[in-house]
Amino acid sequence: MRFASLGSGSKGNATIIETNNTCLMVDCGFSIKDCVRRLERLQKKPDDITAILVTHEHSDHWKGVLPFASRFSLDIYITAGCLRATGVDAQDYCGIKLIDSHKSFQIGEVKVKPIPVPHDAKEPVQYIFSDKNHRLGILTDVGYITPYIEQQYSGCDGLLVEANHDLQLLDSGSYPRFLKERVSSQWGHLNNNQTAALIEIIDQSCIKKLVIGHISQSNNNKDIVKRVIGNVFKGSGDVIYADQEEGFDWLYLSKL
Repeated sequence: MRFASLGSGSKGNATIIETNNTCLMVDCGFSIKDCVRRLERLQKKPDDITAILVTHEHSDHWKGVLPFASRFSLDIYITAGCLRATGVDAQDYCGIKLIDSHKSFQIGEVKVKPIPVPHDAKEPVQYIFSDKNHRLGILTDVGYITPYIEQQYSGCDGLLVEANHDLQLLDSGSYPRFLKERVSSQWGHLNNNQTAALIEIIDQSCIKKLVIGHISQSNNNKDIVKRVIGNVFKGSGDVIYADQEEGFDWLYLSKL
């Protein structure tokens, strides 16, 4: 199993997870042209993608999903609440597959477990992916860490988790007050300290690749993030910091 990012941040998000015969895209917040260009950087083509999974309807995650899936005839896995929020009717596109946010399902050789999360969206989920050998967790766009999240994301071999903002930088920054309150609320995004607290409490022993993503360009600083995460991650795995333009290149949990 390996995974990579086409971009991670408020200007667009997409993550690729690949096993021997299955290649999944989580979200697509880019135009078709931009997405194809970013895939080429990973030496992948749209025809390589098996399906797209959606976390929630915010434009930086949803914007390119339907156009990309329609162009390349891909299935879209999405919760009913999220679909309603997009304004798209399930009958408008035959590739829409409604999922239960509390039930795992299978795509090719990958088991997908949706994880309900607190965020200011309609029935948002994050995902844990597993094959016979590895578990990969993706956890971005989350307002706070619930006991269920702690339990489910413990013991992953790979973990992509957001550290969206530094509370002091957010408070002193240029965002209007209502937006600052939204970002830092229990329905917003994880701050550096919340992310560090999660990493500290979960079982780190299996982690081969820890990726810190969705780092705000306005309200955070990679040097701060690295210091905070470095204080709590005691595992032997690699720590990678994703960004908006480059995302991150292929990271391997095992050889394909």
